[in-house]
Amino acid sequence: MELSSLTAISPIDGRYQRKTNELQPYFSEFGLIKYRVIVEVEYLIALVEAGIEPLQPFPKDKFTELRAICTNFSEEDALWIKNTEKTTNHDVKAVEYFLKEKMQQLGLEAYLEFVHFGLTSQDINNTAVPLSLKDAVNEQYLPLLQQLLNKLNALKNEWKDIPMLARTHGQPASPTRLGKEIQVFEERIERQLDLLKQIPYSAKFGGATGNFNAHHVAFPHHDWVAFGNDFVNNKLGLNRSQTTTQIEHYDNIAALFDGLKRINTIILDLDRDMWTYISQDYFKQKLKEGEIGSSAMPHKVNPIDFENSEGNIGIANALFEHLSIKLPVSRLQRDLTDSTVLRTIGMPFAHTFIAFKATLTGLEKLLLNEQAFHDDLEDNWAVVAEAIQTILRREGFEKPYEALKGLTRKNERVTKETVHSFVDTLIISEALKEELKRISPHNYTGIQLVK
Repeated sequence: MELSSLTAISPIDGRYQRKTNELQPYFSEFGLIKYRVIVEVEYLIALVEAGIEPLQPFPKDKFTELRAICTNFSEEDALWIKNTEKTTNHDVKAVEYFLKEKMQQLGLEAYLEFVHFGLTSQDINNTAVPLSLKDAVNEQYLPLLQQLLNKLNALKNEWKDIPMLARTHGQPASPTRLGKEIQVFEERIERQLDLLKQIPYSAKFGGATGNFNAHHVAFPHHDWVAFGNDFVNNKLGLNRSQTTTQIEHYDNIAALFDGLKRINTIILDLDRDMWTYISQDYFKQKLKEGEIGSSAMPHKVNPIDFENSEGNIGIANALFEHLSIKLPVSRLQRDLTDSTVLRTIGMPFAHTFIAFKATLTGLEKLLLNEQAFHDDLEDNWAVVAEAIQTILRREGFEKPYEALKGLTRKNERVTKETVHSFVDTLIISEALKEELKRISPHNYTGIQLVK
């Protein structure tokens, strides 16, 4: 069968392809090859700029044309490299041959052997992958997450004055405000995002086993550590790991994936709360013409967007978890397990994107049912017991907690009338009774935390 959205094994490239296609330039095979080409080109230019003696005659006016190989990199170019790989059986070597072919076309035959000079494959892979990862996070992930934060911020402000019954352990608890409960998730995500942005995108760049062996033996008087730091840190905008084996140790990429996983977990928590609020009838959902909620029950409008998000976050986090615990582990100076695993890093991002977009769609569908909020509070007058007994403590009333416990733990419904009747039995001033009677589940909502 020909590959299509119907024949693709992964839903990322099938059912959900249109929801994840913005990640293709970073995490596809095409993306990986292109980023390898970028690193190889920039490395050659850096060698020329470093003043290596054989490269001193290199025509620097060719830099623009060299960089155009990257900016104009096409699927046809990628196919040339893949076809060459069939012969070389080595993906990075095929990139080297591609660049040499392009350099010949530019009249740079004299400098062909300085392509990939002194490097091992992982000097390219372990800079290309973090570079593509950094770009994907900055150009795609962060803007999408910001859309979600913006939506939470808007809902927080729209609903900041809506009183609602809180539930702890599933039981009625001191009332809160809907806007504040939305703010909880916004603030949690923002705090984790602050931490995420502090994690460096680390790269390995130091020759075969990390010691610049080939560079040093060829040009022993050149400061290759300084060169590597300048190339990786300043020219590529990454963070060069100083002491490595043949590969990057991946500790920071593991931290990044753990951070992404934590943000996902917060959004999963949001999904479940929203699902529950819908089940409590706190929210209705906007209807879409022609959409069917159930094949058997015509009345249903299911909270499928939050469920879809939750399911995809589960997959994403399982993959992020494996990546973060596997990648930092390698036998001696190198084994190949990291290479296979690195090729999958686009998958948890794709499932994360599907989840974020589903959560956004779910939030957009919400219709506030204020009557349900009101009725739930009115049905749970017992929650003002905390307020009453706290004021009684303030006034020095003897054993107020025990008195209220007796009222609220009877197998009888606590109502406004029973609460006020209880207050009337207390031996306290009339002014204090009036103060207590002014408290209701609708106004016992604490400090307004949404500013």
